[in-house]
Amino acid sequence: MTQQRFVFEPSPGIQDPSAGRSDCPEILPDPRPPSGPVKTPASSLLKSAVFVRNPRARRYVVRVRADGVVRVTIPNRGSKRQAILFAEQQRDWIATELARAERERARPREVLAPEVLEALRLQAKRDLPARLLELAAEFSVMVSRVTIRNQRWRWGSCSRAGHISLNWRLITMPDWVRDYVLIHELMHLRRMDHSPVFWKHVAAACPNYEEARAWLRKFKTVPPPA
Repeated sequence: MTQQRFVFEPSPGIQDPSAGRSDCPEILPDPRPPSGPVKTPASSLLKSAVFVRNPRARRYVVRVRADGVVRVTIPNRGSKRQAILFAEQQRDWIATELARAERERARPREVLAPEVLEALRLQAKRDLPARLLELAAEFSVMVSRVTIRNQRWRWGSCSRAGHISLNWRLITMPDWVRDYVLIHELMHLRRMDHSPVFWKHVAAACPNYEEARAWLRKFKTVPPPA
């Protein structure tokens, strides 16, 4: 079985449970039924881990949230035993992500005045939907609805019905990074996962997407408090 990695969220290791390429470990479920009792993870890093079954997931995925919580997704055909074994194999990666999350939480952040925050939110509601629809027309995809939200852990999301939600904090990013996030969500209207096919769509629409992803990881891994 192969492991793949993908990431697209504001905080270290927060990921969509679907397939694809990432910075968080994944593995396909073993179709063989598990035997014996499920043991508590031996690693201290996993003793407080949250194991969540997701019927839509196709792989085991380990995430480390910005608040330091380790979350392990169990796919539809998977078992907690296999999830624990897989997570134990990722101890080094988890330790690295926990350390990074701790550094992010400790980093001083600028506190904006309420009137500045309100102005930014209004600008986001005015500018982000317009730009999204402009890009949608350029790439011939249909958006049914655009919502600007105060999402704490995501830059954006897309539903199968074509409803795209965007984080108002996108307005604070450089244009080329913001466009990548919008294009990322638009490409989900062609492919609702993070498979290699999805990333081919992203690469064709946004050739510098890897640079944008690197910028997000380096400078904006956790949205500032609102």
